Amino acid sequence: MLISLAIKNFAIVSQLEVNWHHQMTTITGETGAGKSIAIDALAQALGERSEASMVRANTDKAEVIASFDVSKLTTAQNWLKENELFNDDDCILRRVVTKEGRSKAYINGIQVPASQLKAIGSLLVSIHGQHAHQLLIKPDHQRFMLDQYAGNLELLNKLKLVYSNLQSTTSEFKQLTEKQAEFSAQKQLLQYQVDELNNAELTDGEYQEIENEHKRLHHANSLQGDTQNALDILHENDNGNAYSALQSALSLLQKSANLDSRLNPTIELLDSALIQLDEGTSELRNYIDQLELNPQRLIEVEQRLNLYVELSRKHQVFPELLIEKLTSLTDELNKLANSDTRLLELELEIEQAKTSYKELALALTEKRCHFAQQLNKKITASMKQLNMADAVFNIDISSDPETYSQFGSDKVEFLVSANPGQPLQPLLKVASGGELSRMSLAIQVIIAQKVTTPTLLFDEVDVGVSGPTASAVGKLMRELSNNTQVICVTHLPQVACYGHQQQFVNKQTSTGTTQTSMEALDQLGRIDELARLLGGDTISATTKANAQELLSIAHAH
Repeated sequence: MLISLAIKNFAIVSQLEVNWHHQMTTITGETGAGKSIAIDALAQALGERSEASMVRANTDKAEVIASFDVSKLTTAQNWLKENELFNDDDCILRRVVTKEGRSKAYINGIQVPASQLKAIGSLLVSIHGQHAHQLLIKPDHQRFMLDQYAGNLELLNKLKLVYSNLQSTTSEFKQLTEKQAEFSAQKQLLQYQVDELNNAELTDGEYQEIENEHKRLHHANSLQGDTQNALDILHENDNGNAYSALQSALSLLQKSANLDSRLNPTIELLDSALIQLDEGTSELRNYIDQLELNPQRLIEVEQRLNLYVELSRKHQVFPELLIEKLTSLTDELNKLANSDTRLLELELEIEQAKTSYKELALALTEKRCHFAQQLNKKITASMKQLNMADAVFNIDISSDPETYSQFGSDKVEFLVSANPGQPLQPLLKVASGGELSRMSLAIQVIIAQKVTTPTLLFDEVDVGVSGPTASAVGKLMRELSNNTQVICVTHLPQVACYGHQQQFVNKQTSTGTTQTSMEALDQLGRIDELARLLGGDTISATTKANAQELLSIAHAH
């Protein structure tokens, strides 16, 4: 419940702090005094959109702090814990608005986005404005009110998830179906390309190998001549060769080493070179023996090499990357081939989603119909209390199993017959402004009894009613406050008298500035204020007596 509200530099309020009764508080005051300012300020603490015009003239910023007791509100406590904002039994919401129109929001001293104020605010307070009856004629709002009363939030959330899944699955199925013709042409091209590459029997590293082999075969004559000449120079030439020359040099040096041992390291190096020269010539001789002139093999290698070059040109990749290209094309072909399988899967998923949707939608329809019957009786009875003795209220629910939406398959419409003999018709066609206001109030009060929001604010929802009807409105609200905190801004003494607490709003103008204040009235203060509401500016003994009688009657309940 709302414990206190502190306001600073908001609109025409300089500074104000109000402590609230846990049951019913009524707020009264002269016309134009700013009776709804406290409600407007609280709305800021609850995350409503802020504007620069809210800041009091000649000040830098406006500030609103609303303190709530959440000790018995499990839902609010869980939300605060989930968002790491929990602070025992208190929940303090703070909003600061600068004169430039920028704002900052805080929950229990921690800065948060305004959207989080709105999220926790929806669990703490429900505000019913004086224009709520205008929403009542809208079918979407009528459905919303019925669902609120029936407690359909969890069921609607489940339905919304299933509907969202059905939408996305249906969309994918439609897109895939539209692309099937395009996929068919793509598959033919891909299949040809994959077959062509597969028929080439490409192997990893083959291109480099045949490229090297082609060079060798193409230059076989040159290789054979050059290597044979090299072998002659190194070992085979009888007129002189490197091997014989090195042997002769070593023989001379070995003889000289007997005279000077410093030649020994040189001899070791040359001896090692002689061994390597011998091994090298042996390897060269083997190479020459294996070297062959093979024109037929050259033709075969050229053909294979040309195949690689042609395929690489077609697929616009380097020859050595053709195998990677084959893998890529094969994967792409498999994906397209799987599109048929995916279509079958999607058809099954759509049917399953439709089945789930229809089960949930049917359950939603059944709950709506059940609670609609309850509301029909309660609202009809409540309207009779509000001086609409012959009115009949009925909620019409029509369902189309083939209609899919996030709200179910039902069309919900509030119907009323205001006078005997009149058929039930939509509210807009039947009810006058005053009647619509009374219906709206009756519906709001009854629905509020089922909604778990701990604080209900009614901002002049009694517009258009008077006399005995107004007294019935006050009585309804007082009964409602047995289960939840009620704050009501009113101009009617017959409503104001039912409050367990009454706040008086006063506007004063001094030295060119306007200031609004609010004070809790004691018993004598309430009598004077109710007398003013009854008789205008002139308070007489008669109006005071009437005011005393109103309070006595109201508090006898």
